[in-house]
Amino acid sequence: MTVKSHSSKNLLQRLAKLVKQNQELIEENEKLKTYISGLEADIGELNVSHGVINTNESNQPVFIEKQTSLKFDMATVMYAHIKGFTKIIEGMDSTAVMDELDEILFQFDSILKKYNILKIKTIGDTYMAAGGIPEKNITNPIQVVMAAMEMQGYLNGLHEVSGRENKIWELRIGIHTGPVTATANGKKKITYDIKGDTVNMVSRMQNYCDDGGIVVSVMTCELIKEFFLCEYFGKMPVKYKGDLELFCVNAIRPEFTLNGKTNTPNEKFDTKFKLIQFTDIQETILDKLEKELPAYLYYHNVKHTVDVVTEVELIGWAEGVSDEDILILKTAALFHDLGHVVSYDEHEFQGTVLAREILPLYAYTDDQVNRICDIILATQLPPNPKNLLQKIICDADLDYLGRSDMIPVSNTLYKELKEQDKIGSLNDWNKLQLKFISGHQYFTRTARKLREVNKQKQIERIRQLIDH
Repeated sequence: MTVKSHSSKNLLQRLAKLVKQNQELIEENEKLKTYISGLEADIGELNVSHGVINTNESNQPVFIEKQTSLKFDMATVMYAHIKGFTKIIEGMDSTAVMDELDEILFQFDSILKKYNILKIKTIGDTYMAAGGIPEKNITNPIQVVMAAMEMQGYLNGLHEVSGRENKIWELRIGIHTGPVTATANGKKKITYDIKGDTVNMVSRMQNYCDDGGIVVSVMTCELIKEFFLCEYFGKMPVKYKGDLELFCVNAIRPEFTLNGKTNTPNEKFDTKFKLIQFTDIQETILDKLEKELPAYLYYHNVKHTVDVVTEVELIGWAEGVSDEDILILKTAALFHDLGHVVSYDEHEFQGTVLAREILPLYAYTDDQVNRICDIILATQLPPNPKNLLQKIICDADLDYLGRSDMIPVSNTLYKELKEQDKIGSLNDWNKLQLKFISGHQYFTRTARKLREVNKQKQIERIRQLIDH
C-alpha cells in the first residue's frame, strides 16, 4: 500500500466515524427538541406584541426583535438519511467521495424545486424538506412522495453508472403529514426552520426504514393511497400518543404508470393530480375575484363563477366526457370571467391572458392552456361553440335562463349594466331579454333536457312584465 492510499484510507475512516457521531448528535438533538417544545408554553408569557423581553449580562431587560412564525395545518415533512461512509472501500479517493456526496445533494435540491418542495436544512448526511410551506396547498403529500421516489431512483441510477460492485450510497426516508410551525429567517434570502410534533416524529421514522426504502405515516398514507401502492410496515411508539402506524411506499399504482415503468407517472396520474390541485387554484382565483372585481358587478361576481364551475362539471359528466376534459372545463369556467378585473367589454380575452400567465405555474401544458383559452373565448355573446366542451360551457354560463330564479338573477345583470349606462329602463331591458331568450337555444342534450321546458315558462313571465 502506498503512503497516499494509506492516508486516503485513514481520512475516509475518520470521515465515516465523524458522520456516525454526527448522526448520534442529531438524534440526541431531536430528543431535546421534543423536551423543549413542552417547555415553550411555560415561557409564552414573556412574549410581547413585537418582541421578547430578555436580559443581558448586567441583568438589564433587553428588547429582542421577534422572528416571524407561521402556522401550517397541513405540511408534509420529509427526513432523509444518506448512508454511505460506512461502506467506503479501500483505495477510494476521499476527495472524489465528498464531491460525489455534494453532487447527490445538488441533485436532491433540483428534485425538490421540481416538485415545489422547500428544503429546510442539510446537516452532514441528513436532509430535511417540507411540502406545503411557505405556500399552503393540499397536494403536498403527493409531491413529497414523488420527490422521495425520484431521489431513490437517482441513487439507484448513480450506482448503475458508477459500475461499482457494491452500492455505496443508501437512502432511508421518513415522511409524515401534520401541523407545523415555521419560523422565517433572513431578509434578502429567506430560510425557514420548522418545529412541532410532526417534525419530531418524522425525524425518528427514518430509523425504522430499510435502506433504499420510503416509510410514511398513516396520515400521509391516507392522502396518497389513491396514487401509490402502500404496504403496512409496522408501528412506531410515540410518547404520550400511543403507536404510530407506518407504511412502506412501493411504487406508483400500475394504472398511473407510463408504459409499465414502475415510477414514471402517465397522463392519468397527471389529470388526477390536477383535479386535486384545482382546489388550490380555485381558492387563489376566487380570492382574486373577491378583492379585485369592481363593486358594480352584481351579476358577474364570485357566485356566478362558482355556479359555472359547478355546472360545467355536472353537464360534463352527464355528457360522458373524460376526466381530463372535466379538468379543462372546470379550469376554463374558473377563468372565464376573471378578465373583469381588467376590462368589462373585453373580459373574455383578458381572461385568456391571465390564464396563460397563471396556469403554467401549476404545470398545465401548452396544449391544455390553448384548449382552455379557446373555451373561454367561446363564451362571448352571441355564443357560437365549435365542439362539445365549448357547448358545455356556453350552456353552463347561461344556465340561469332555464332556472326558476331567472328573473331575479336577470335583474342583477340589469343593475350591473344600468350603473355603467349600458341600458335604459327596466322595461327596455325586459324587451331585450325577451328577444334574446326567445332566440336562444341550449346546445347539449343534458341542458335541453334540464332547462329548456322551464326556459319557455320564463319567456311567458317576462312577456307579462313588459309594458307595451
